[in-house]
Amino acid sequence: MQKEIVIPDNVETKIEGKSVAVKGPKGEIAKDFNDPRFNEEIEILQNERKIIVKTYSEKRKAQAMVGTIAAHLKNMFVGVSDGYSYELKIVYSHFPITVAAKDGVVEVKNFLGEKGVRKVDIFGTCGVHIEKDIIKVTGINVEDVGQTAANIERACRVRRRDRRIFQDGIFLSARKLQSGREI
Repeated sequence: MQKEIVIPDNVETKIEGKSVAVKGPKGEIAKDFNDPRFNEEIEILQNERKIIVKTYSEKRKAQAMVGTIAAHLKNMFVGVSDGYSYELKIVYSHFPITVAAKDGVVEVKNFLGEKGVRKVDIFGTCGVHIEKDIIKVTGINVEDVGQTAANIERACRVRRRDRRIFQDGIFLSARKLQSGREI
């Protein structure tokens, strides 16, 4: 089984064993697909403007890993050429929530009237921009952008209160490419 991924025109790739480095107009991402379970079974090759991920194994897990690696490579190509942008909406009905991003940390203040500050780490090289009641998380690595957005959302989860009444929080509202196209 094999999967072929076409390399976009504005993207350069470098393959060393199971490590792949992708460079484009937005930046560079490197990822190591080395897994001891599939060392001898999976190959990553470059043929002109295509990357070929293949296996000769009949095992379902090895074939699934080929598809997973191909999906990661496609995400890397999109990231270095367009970039990813997740939008989160700040919603409150009781106490106004204030959010600030500084020094690799997002700080959520006054959530449900709490005196303490909830802090969320920003993963990788993501950028966090706050405009009124919208938080934009942008970056070239979809995994870092998604994890940062998920952690911000999770930090404001309402616990031990009735969710029908306390609908405050920060919620994911849109996933887009930085060019504005929906994912």
